[in-house]
Amino acid sequence: MADILNGTLLISEDPVQLPLIGSPWPALTIISLYLLFVLKVGRKIMEDRKPFDLRGVIKVYNIFQILYNSVILIGGLHFLFVLKAYDLSCIITLPLDHEYKNRERFLTYAYFINKFMDLMETFFFVLRKKDRQISFLHVIHHLVMSLGGYVHITYNGYGGTLFPLCLLNVAVHVIMYSYYYLSSVNKAVQSSRWKKCITIVQLVQFVLVLSNFIYTLRQPNCKASRRVIYFGMSVATTFILMFTNFYIHAYVLTGKKKPELKVQ
Repeated sequence: MADILNGTLLISEDPVQLPLIGSPWPALTIISLYLLFVLKVGRKIMEDRKPFDLRGVIKVYNIFQILYNSVILIGGLHFLFVLKAYDLSCIITLPLDHEYKNRERFLTYAYFINKFMDLMETFFFVLRKKDRQISFLHVIHHLVMSLGGYVHITYNGYGGTLFPLCLLNVAVHVIMYSYYYLSSVNKAVQSSRWKKCITIVQLVQFVLVLSNFIYTLRQPNCKASRRVIYFGMSVATTFILMFTNFYIHAYVLTGKKKPELKVQ
C-alpha cells in the first residue's frame, strides 16, 4: 500500500518503466476522467446541444486505427513466426537479457497504449449523442482492456502468455475498423449481414482465447502465470456469454428490437 501511495508499483522484474507504467496514478486518472465524462459530465454538456458532426474526424480515426493495428500485427507475426522468440507450446515472458527483449517491450507497450486510444470511441458517442451505444458491456470492456493491460505489465512484465492473444485482438481490430471506415463511405456495407459477420468474428476471437488458455494449462511443465490464465479465462468466458446473448437477440430471435453493440 505504501508503494501505491508513493506512486510506484513495479512488481515485475523488468526495470523499464515506460510512460503510464510503474505508477498507477496516470492510468487511474485517465480512467476516472473517462468515466466522469462519458457517464455524467459529457451527457450534461450535450443535453441542450445538437449532436456534433464528426464524420470527418471519425474517418481519420478509423484510418489511424487500421494503420496502427496493422503495424502491431505485422510486427507481432514477425516476432512469433520469423524470429521465433517464444516457444509456442508454452509462452512466457522473455528473460531480461534476451536479444529480442526490447522488441517484446515495444510491441506489448504499443498494444497497451492503443487500449487507451480506444477510449476516444466513447467520447465520439457522447459528442454525437449516441447514448444507446454506451452500453454496460461497452464501458466494462474498455475498463478491463486498459486497466487489465496496466496490471499485467506491472505484475508480470511485458509480453508473455497474453502476447499471441493480444495479437489476435489486434487482427480483429484491423477487420472492425476497416468495416467502420467502409460503412462510413458506402451505405451498402452497413447491412445487417456485415454486422452479423463482425459479431461472429468477435465471438470466435474469445473462443480461441479461452481455448489457448485451456491448452496452456494442460502443459504440465509450463511455467506461465496461473493467475494471468485464470483471470483471462474468466474474462473470455464472460464476453463469450455476453456476445452470445447479443447475437441471439440481434440475429436469431425475431420481432424484437435489435440492441446496439460495439466492442473490440
